Amino acid sequence: METLDYRGKRCPLPVIGLAKRLKDAPPQTTVRLLADDPAARVDIPAWCRMRSAELVSAVDAEDHVVYTVTQR
Repeated sequence: METLDYRGKRCPLPVIGLAKRLKDAPPQTTVRLLADDPAARVDIPAWCRMRSAELVSAVDAEDHVVYTVTQR
């Protein structure tokens, strides 16, 4: 599983990076994204709903959140 590290980057950069990675990805491609911007807690789930991607999990780590997203 590929990991996209967006710690220290402000939104919308984490969402843009996720969108670029999954744009042409085949179904069932799963990506892990690390982000520490509080706005990502709203933006990433919203992007998943709009793009028919599945937010598999959002897990709080020590200083960031680990999002696992699967392309449908």
